[in-house]
Amino acid sequence: MTGSYIIPRRLDDPELIGFWTIDEFIGLLVPFAWGILAQHVFIGIALSFVAWFALRKAKSGNAGSKLIHAAYWYLPGSFLGLKATPPSYCRLLVG
Repeated sequence: MTGSYIIPRRLDDPELIGFWTIDEFIGLLVPFAWGILAQHVFIGIALSFVAWFALRKAKSGNAGSKLIHAAYWYLPGSFLGLKATPPSYCRLLVG
């Protein structure tokens, strides 16, 4: 009687396809399918693993702050509208 029921250990685990969650699998599948259709299989494999790695990093929770830091560092100062911060190219500050 107890062998016919499967009780999951953790209820919050996402559904997996192989070793990946559904969104990671789609991130792997799209570049790989493009590589097959464009007859560039190795480039498709490389792009699929780059996309998988980027999705893993984005899902880790710190992607928003890293994006803001990169925008401050690489984009013009008026992009973020920060008036109280020094420009990113000033390395030594007086004070």
